[in-house]
Amino acid sequence: MLDIKNIRTDAEKIIAGMNKRNKTIDLQPLLDLDAEKRALMADTEKMKAEQNATSKMVPQYKKEGKDTAELFAAMKVLSDKVKENDTKIKEYDEKITSFLLSVPNIPLDIVPDGKDDSDNLEVRKNGEPTKFDFEPLAHWDIGSALNILDPERAAKVTGARFHFYRGMGAALERAIISFFLDTHTANGYTEIMPPYMVNRKSMTGTGQLPKFEEDAFKTNNDYFLIPTAEVPVTNYHADEILSADQLPIKYCAYSACFRAEAGSAGRDTRGLIRQHQFNKVELVKFTTPEQALDELESLTNDAERVLQLLGLPYRVVRLCGGDLGFSSAITYDIEVWMPSYGRYVEISSCSCFTDFQARRANIKFKTDLNSKEKPRFVYTLNGSGVAVGRTVAAILENYQNKDGSVTIPEALRKYLGGKEVITKQN
Repeated sequence: MLDIKNIRTDAEKIIAGMNKRNKTIDLQPLLDLDAEKRALMADTEKMKAEQNATSKMVPQYKKEGKDTAELFAAMKVLSDKVKENDTKIKEYDEKITSFLLSVPNIPLDIVPDGKDDSDNLEVRKNGEPTKFDFEPLAHWDIGSALNILDPERAAKVTGARFHFYRGMGAALERAIISFFLDTHTANGYTEIMPPYMVNRKSMTGTGQLPKFEEDAFKTNNDYFLIPTAEVPVTNYHADEILSADQLPIKYCAYSACFRAEAGSAGRDTRGLIRQHQFNKVELVKFTTPEQALDELESLTNDAERVLQLLGLPYRVVRLCGGDLGFSSAITYDIEVWMPSYGRYVEISSCSCFTDFQARRANIKFKTDLNSKEKPRFVYTLNGSGVAVGRTVAAILENYQNKDGSVTIPEALRKYLGGKEVITKQN
């Protein structure tokens, strides 16, 4: 959520930021609400001061034997008016908050201009696209041929965009999760195992609500299945004041993730790329504003590291303004090479949200928790470290062999009892 003070003092910057996102915004209704609220607050403060002054006259009247009825009558009128104004101020706050919750974050200056993903800026590549001396298969055909992926039975049991993993498919998914967590914890991240359901406040805190409610799975008692571990892990420190000495705080978390994919009808309907339920290891950081961009670079490098160890070709792109997520101020996407697509496919997004999420979730820091200094909002960052199902898909496609088997990347073999190749399962 943006700071109303910044909008009040520099509305043009906010408008320019929306333009970079290829969006238009009319801030005048918000500014009018803010002005009306502040005028009402000033009037209310005058009445409260008058209340106090009148109240202080009561003992003097009693001491002098004067009738206090008029004083109390005047205080009652003031009290009723103050209560009425306080109610109106609360209504103004709700309208202002509702408006602010609908406004996306402001892109940083280094975010490229552009309309969509075709305008994203390639930053670097690692490895070359995999080449074969045979006609390679898509991962869904490999999974079916090896009898390790079964979307048909998942569709029977649940519905479309779900999968059964079986045999070495299930073992490979589990091995990848363990490998990711071991790699990230060895790099200084504290492992978190979060709840898979959160409340409305937590979804609002990280920016999923109110804008993306149609993409969420919701229970009948207003809990939400998490779309990513970012939501519970970021809200782990909601309504807290952290010590600057603690920062940066680095967490990694495995979770199942649940997304309705409401806007993706017809896209990636086969395979593991776009599922309603999928596994992911998430990286989350809490930093000072001064640390944030350096920490984003290191977080992105940490996410890249697992792909490097797996020997998967990938590239890193900086998203343009038109492709930027709602809460993000800057994002690097890591895209893995997928032979069946003939292109790079997103496997991780690493973002800095400035104080956008922290303002919603009320996460602050101070250099000295015992001092009277005014706390500041932390900057939050996160990135997939990385998506597990998409990693399975990338391994099946990039490590497939002519005989239909799949070579297991060396980094995963210790998690699979030393097994080197996946062959057809019974």
